Amino acid sequence: SLIFAACLRESIFGNGATSCLALKFSQTLSLLVMAFRWGRLLNFVRGPSSKHGHRAALGSIAGLAGLAVTGRREEWPVRMDSAEIQALQKRLAALESRLKVMDLKDSEEVRALEIIKQEAYAHGLDLAGGTIRRTSSRFCLAVEHGDYNGTELFGVGTDRFIWLAYKPNDTGKIRIYSHNFPEEGLIEFTPGTVPPPQSKEIADTWARFPFGVEDVLRKNGLACSRGFDAVIVGNIPGGGMSRSASLVINLVLTMLDLNDKSLPEGDFRIVDLACKVENEYIGTPCGNLDQIMIYYAKQGMGTRFDPKTKEVTHVPLGLDAEHFRIAALDTGTTRHGLEKSTYAVRVKECQELVSLLQKSGYKVKSLGDIKEKATYNQIMAQFGSTHPELCKRLQYIYFAQERFNSMVHAWAEGDIETVGAIFRRDGIGLRDEYQISGPELETMVDVARTVPGVIGERMLGGGDKGAAGAILHPKAGEQLRDAVERGYKRSYPHLADKCAVHVVRVCKAIEVL
Repeated sequence: SLIFAACLRESIFGNGATSCLALKFSQTLSLLVMAFRWGRLLNFVRGPSSKHGHRAALGSIAGLAGLAVTGRREEWPVRMDSAEIQALQKRLAALESRLKVMDLKDSEEVRALEIIKQEAYAHGLDLAGGTIRRTSSRFCLAVEHGDYNGTELFGVGTDRFIWLAYKPNDTGKIRIYSHNFPEEGLIEFTPGTVPPPQSKEIADTWARFPFGVEDVLRKNGLACSRGFDAVIVGNIPGGGMSRSASLVINLVLTMLDLNDKSLPEGDFRIVDLACKVENEYIGTPCGNLDQIMIYYAKQGMGTRFDPKTKEVTHVPLGLDAEHFRIAALDTGTTRHGLEKSTYAVRVKECQELVSLLQKSGYKVKSLGDIKEKATYNQIMAQFGSTHPELCKRLQYIYFAQERFNSMVHAWAEGDIETVGAIFRRDGIGLRDEYQISGPELETMVDVARTVPGVIGERMLGGGDKGAAGAILHPKAGEQLRDAVERGYKRSYPHLADKCAVHVVRVCKAIEVL
């Protein structure tokens, strides 16, 4: 592992011609050693059939790994009772799961880091000895569009990432290149000289995100004057998995770090600052769902947020993560910012209904405040005929909130079938009541619903375009890909080379490599 880490660092930041060869050799060697060790362990577990042999085998594993259950290193064979055997088997299963996650993550990570090195060299950016921060995507389980409606939120971080490599420079300028937007070339600007918020100059460039981060930090007493070089690469599908929120959080943490102004880990001000970039500088009327789910996500945990108290809690998954999969279903379509979508229309509609209710004597600040059945029925009877569209928005929010606790409970109990069923029902509400989906999204959802082993599916994110999501059994992944190949691509042949199925895993959101 140490050899591999050293070679990986050389591959990213080194200038030697042998770095790529060293990386491939060390990675192969590392995998061979890992395979040999685990092959031995698994053969010990699965080989003996007798009770005595089974105990002896597990004892030998404890000896090999230095994991004596009594707290001391014991010679083989070690006698263990059934509880000790089960405990060791559980540890082995957990380690096997971790190795599978590492293998998936590392293959994408090696590719991303090699791209960073190539782009830095091509654009004259000095990253030698620099830092790499990785931020994840997110997958909302409940309540989609609940953040700006004042509901509780629940979701997870997923292993599609944005990698940002950076290093301070002596030029006084910020120089950033994005591998995902090569047509825009190198973005270069001096802190304190960014274009005005929501100006035409930033409307159609990805640079509005680093511009916005610099602007918001400066206006909130966290001015970042230090110049730096940076390269960004990401593999998050466009639309539905919060690519922009992941980028903004990464940039906020990066600029604060470079200027020695980092906030304490878990400080909610990071979420607030990231939201201000989108709301005030870019002009996106988004809530804070994406930022919360990304900033606070933990491995194997669901993140729950209560807007009334701003309390963030983590709910452990009640079963091994290997027993289900999450899939992001990229339709191949592009949504050019929430500020230009139906999302912005829905925000205004919900605000309009709240204002109407307040004028009629209802003491509410958001649609999420309407939780009592009697109050809901009264509002629907009073405004259902005069404001039918606005009442449809309330209908989705009300029943999605009603399902929320069942979703969280099912997650904690490991009842993935119920999680999938609620996820599916929320999707129907988003389509029919909130009316925020789009034709490509619903075609993808319809295709996914036909696949045996897919237990829940719906659109993700802001709506109109982008990605849908599915919850499925592990063996259904290939069938899902085949169904998309046959069904979706036939419906939208012009998107055949752009759509994709990404099977993702629950992960920690932010890591410095």
